[in-house]
Amino acid sequence: MLSSQVLRLVGRRALSTSACLQGHSSVAIPSYTLPTYHDNRGTPLPDVPFVGQLTSEQVALKEKEKGSWKSLSDKEKLELYYIKFNNTFADMNKGSNEWKTVLGGTLIFIGLSAILIMWQRKFVFGEVPHTLSEDWVAMQTKRMLDMRVNPVEGLSSKWDYDKNEWKK
Repeated sequence: MLSSQVLRLVGRRALSTSACLQGHSSVAIPSYTLPTYHDNRGTPLPDVPFVGQLTSEQVALKEKEKGSWKSLSDKEKLELYYIKFNNTFADMNKGSNEWKTVLGGTLIFIGLSAILIMWQRKFVFGEVPHTLSEDWVAMQTKRMLDMRVNPVEGLSSKWDYDKNEWKK
């Protein structure tokens, strides 16, 4: 019954927020839906001023701002600027020292990794197998040549059996 009434109202385009909020006296606005201040070079005019609640001196300065700007000193003009904005373009374009933190963290990570690898080589991994020694590899290669392993395209195809040396 209720759903048919809602569909009828939507069909007539009569459904509005006032119809949805009947019987409620006020609705609290969440703070995350309100505009906030952000310094950004791409959008130089933020939605709200930097200082939200003005002090009595700032209110007096804003009243003085409505008059002639020739009567304002340079210091007062700067104070008016910093009421509206937090940083200047020069401050926003200024580089930061964050690269030092990133580089330091990276070097610490590399150093700890090197220590871990050295510890593993000493205590975790065993000795190098004897099958990787040069003598063993030479004997294994000679055995494969004697057995004529893969004579079409492999190791034996590159060996000259008449001269007993590698083909050139």
